[in-house]
Amino acid sequence: MTLFARHKKWVTGLTIACSVATLSSCSDFLDINQTPNNPTSVTPATLLPSGLVGSAFSNANDLNRFGSVIMSVTAGANGSPFTWDRYNTNGADFGNQWRFEIYGGALINYEKLIEAAQATNSNSYVGIAKIMKAYTFALTTDVWGDIPYSQALKGDENPQPGLDTQEDIYLGNSSKNVQSLFDLVKEGLADLEKTSTTNPGSDDLVYGGSVANWKRAGNTLLLKLALQISSVNPDRAKTIINEVLQGNNYITTNAQNLAVKFGGQVGSQSPIYTYTYNSSFSTDQLISTRFVNLLQGLNDPRLPLFVTRPSGQYVTIDNGFAGTPPVATSRSMFSTYVTGENGVGPVRLITNWQRAFILAEAVLRLGTAGDAQKLYEEGIKASMTSAGISDADITAYFAANPTVVTLSGSNEEKIKQIITQKYISLYGNGLEQWNDWRRTGYPTLAPHQNAVGVDGTRPVRARYIDQEIARNPNFPNNILQNVRVWWDVN
Repeated sequence: MTLFARHKKWVTGLTIACSVATLSSCSDFLDINQTPNNPTSVTPATLLPSGLVGSAFSNANDLNRFGSVIMSVTAGANGSPFTWDRYNTNGADFGNQWRFEIYGGALINYEKLIEAAQATNSNSYVGIAKIMKAYTFALTTDVWGDIPYSQALKGDENPQPGLDTQEDIYLGNSSKNVQSLFDLVKEGLADLEKTSTTNPGSDDLVYGGSVANWKRAGNTLLLKLALQISSVNPDRAKTIINEVLQGNNYITTNAQNLAVKFGGQVGSQSPIYTYTYNSSFSTDQLISTRFVNLLQGLNDPRLPLFVTRPSGQYVTIDNGFAGTPPVATSRSMFSTYVTGENGVGPVRLITNWQRAFILAEAVLRLGTAGDAQKLYEEGIKASMTSAGISDADITAYFAANPTVVTLSGSNEEKIKQIITQKYISLYGNGLEQWNDWRRTGYPTLAPHQNAVGVDGTRPVRARYIDQEIARNPNFPNNILQNVRVWWDVN
């Protein structure tokens, strides 16, 4: 049973057992008391939390375990993390994530949410669903490259959907009827401006029904997506970022983070908490010596707040370590900063500090408006504040560590500083750390010990899922983990 299945109380009556990308076997996917085969009988308030939890699981479950190991934040002691630590991946990885958390989870929920909400002019729900649908498709194409997108989620109409190129998914292709992710987000933002017959409340596990904050989140997602393509299409990236800056309505405080909250009881807890402390996976990994060394070398006050010390000392191993790992009870692991007390999280999908670092890099890389130094400082301070460091201690750190907090050298050297601090701030979000490393080559990471993989190099994509290759002839079966995705030209 997957971690997502264990948390089915969060999916509120939905059976997440659908055939990926098509739902071809899911005519009865709605498991409720009345009209179980009629999607319109399910209210937006039922579908929204299911989708949000699905996106959080897509980011924070096995894909996050993989990203964190690949990015030298954690190290593998057993199981899949032990294998990934040596750069070995295959088509058996992430099948549950692809089928149950992404396509059969979050994405189909957003699709049905849009249908149900449009039927009742509940435009607030429509807007949120489109923004989160774009986020989740972006996550998926960033991991796998070309994926089912424009032909996905159509059920028996198209049981074997074709794959759209990552370039078309990001930029759109009118000749192929492929809508860009940017336009999907903008559609969602436009829906949020419309009058809505009903609005979310407690069913909104992110903002508790604040449409204003969802507008900020959508615009900040545009910033993230734009920077993702900045090396392959800098003009489009700069245009989008400038549009968002001119609109001046994006995340600017930690309270506005796009972060999904979980419950504190078994069955409703954050996936990171579950695999770290409360599952058969809990002995598979621990924090990497490399991550601890990085923060110690920077005198970073976040270290003791990020990483546990059950024995009073940091107990870690190096990536690719081949000996006997330390006993589980003494290991340094993700702290409550990542897992939340009793697993409440939140799972942070897009944050204020992430936004600040995005804009700092954009100033240097694209020439957008802003002060890169001030934005860089803002990102560090926002991350430290989120970790629980006082304003006085932040001020003291800045005064004592000028070489860390001051950008210097060439633009490229400054970008390296920005991404290194962004990497630290993204602790607990291995996918975003991996995205930035693939896109920029930063932070500089030494190869892992005993690396194997295809050619001994760090993976730059996930392998396509075996089940999809077997059931859908549109999937290629020879795309290995050393083949770069479209936006990765570093």
